[in-house]
Amino acid sequence: MSATSVLVVDDEPLARRRLVRMLARLDWVGVIREATDANEAISATATFTPDILLLDIQMPGGSGFDVLERLGSHPPVVVFITAFDHHALQAFEANAVDYVTKPVEPARFARALERARLAVESRAQDDRLAEMQETVAALKRALNDQPRRRSDFWIKARGDYLRLTLDTILWFQAERDYVRIHVQGANYLYQDSLTALEQTLDQEAFLRIHRGAIVRRGAVDRLRPAAFGALVAVLTDGTEVRVGRTYGPAVRARLMQG
Repeated sequence: MSATSVLVVDDEPLARRRLVRMLARLDWVGVIREATDANEAISATATFTPDILLLDIQMPGGSGFDVLERLGSHPPVVVFITAFDHHALQAFEANAVDYVTKPVEPARFARALERARLAVESRAQDDRLAEMQETVAALKRALNDQPRRRSDFWIKARGDYLRLTLDTILWFQAERDYVRIHVQGANYLYQDSLTALEQTLDQEAFLRIHRGAIVRRGAVDRLRPAAFGALVAVLTDGTEVRVGRTYGPAVRARLMQG
């Protein structure tokens, strides 16, 4: 088989970079192109005709479902990159099209891409189209049933998987391509961007106070004035987190609401 072409569709630049980086490690992958939203993806599939489509579901200006419904009669093999939790995905395990949950783990990604490669080699186009239509319908049902906000985080720590409930988390700190989750007396590195993580949090319980920081409202003990009119959020464990200048008015208003 000749080199396989892949189109990566995700509105998050960090997410796209990670996917492209992992694709580059697969020696059977050839041309890799990117699209940032549904319209770009639809246009790219018409001109580029990729073998495999890595597709986010929730994007500004149109969902991944909108893309799939306009792929026509010769669709590529689709691997969904989703925010669905593992329980929601169990219903789809028997399907040939795969699903990778965010944050994307390299080993899980490699398995999904291997399944996609085999599908490109062996699956008839008509079967692929019928399966895709069935899958879209199933995912739409799951999306309607899926809780909008997460209740915990599972962190790999020293070989074990540790569950962090939201009420134990003090704040989230952006750290390059990761997020550091701070709890009382400890912190853990989590593979995701702060912006993507923010979309899964309860907006009433958590508050973005800086480009690089999200705090749990209940963990803020007080706001302390700093130099040049700046603010610092003092948390219940004594940690001080700077409030970004552009965030200050909104942070004060939100916290004063109680």
